[in-house]
Amino acid sequence: MTDLSLNVMGLKLKNPIIVGSCSLTNSVESIKKLEVAGAGAVVLKSLFEEQIMNQVYAHTDNYSHAESLDYVKYFEEQHIVEKYLQLIKDAKAEVNIPIIASIHCKSSGKWIEFAEEMEKAGADAIELNLYNLPSDQKKDEHKYMEAATGIINDMKKRISIPFTMKLSHYSDNLAHDLQRISRTDVSGLILFNRSFNPDIDIESEKIINGHPYSTPDEIVNSLRWTAICSDFLETDLIAGTGIHNGEGIIKQILAGATAIQMVSSLYINSLSVIEESLTKLNEWMSAHNYSSLSDFRGKLKRSNIPDQKFYDRVQFMKSINELK
Repeated sequence: MTDLSLNVMGLKLKNPIIVGSCSLTNSVESIKKLEVAGAGAVVLKSLFEEQIMNQVYAHTDNYSHAESLDYVKYFEEQHIVEKYLQLIKDAKAEVNIPIIASIHCKSSGKWIEFAEEMEKAGADAIELNLYNLPSDQKKDEHKYMEAATGIINDMKKRISIPFTMKLSHYSDNLAHDLQRISRTDVSGLILFNRSFNPDIDIESEKIINGHPYSTPDEIVNSLRWTAICSDFLETDLIAGTGIHNGEGIIKQILAGATAIQMVSSLYINSLSVIEESLTKLNEWMSAHNYSSLSDFRGKLKRSNIPDQKFYDRVQFMKSINELK
């Protein structure tokens, strides 16, 4: 018998598959289907402060009086936030798996404001999405990490439920930055955000949306950093991006992940991929005589392999020649 249960970010999960933030987690009916399909937990579709403000301003163009405009903006924002909080309440009433709220804010005060309301609504945990594209050549890179640690410190003072931080891989010293954040009161780190990617339509010569879904090949980036960072991070590590099946889950746990997030594969392969992935995980564990996830977690992280530099190599041709 294999046991897929685990404790991660202070929560008890029946298995390591967490459905990441997406439109599939934006309604109670869909969340119920994910629970039936076998998901261990779900992250609700993120509440974006920027998106809220875009919707607010879209409905206030006809108000010229400043006081009236502020009044309407306030109630528009309240309506959007209340709808999200109601989703938390309804989901908690209908399903038994953990419900993790998700927020992304631009202003420091909103992180705390939204998080406090989400905790009151019954969320089991909160995921903080901190997107970082260091494209501003005038901005000091360290300001991103200062923002991250500042948010965490404020959050710990105001909420009691676990909270995680989901980060991008853009950093001039990623290992150091992740270790620094892991030493705060954060309950887990998710590696990594899959950010929006632009593309170009060469016929119309316009910028268009890039492909929205990850591919199985994209697992390599988070796999590398999971194996490297699981040696020294002082919090739970949840791997994301490019995990499309049971094989991907096994790889990430071997590299040191506590749990994983899955999204794109659910759209590409349907919700049945959850059960298929769990079946693969169970069969593989039985074949290798593992009774629990902890039996093989981190077995192939960097410090546990003979050539510890394997994960650090960036010289592609050198690796190919050595594999011949």
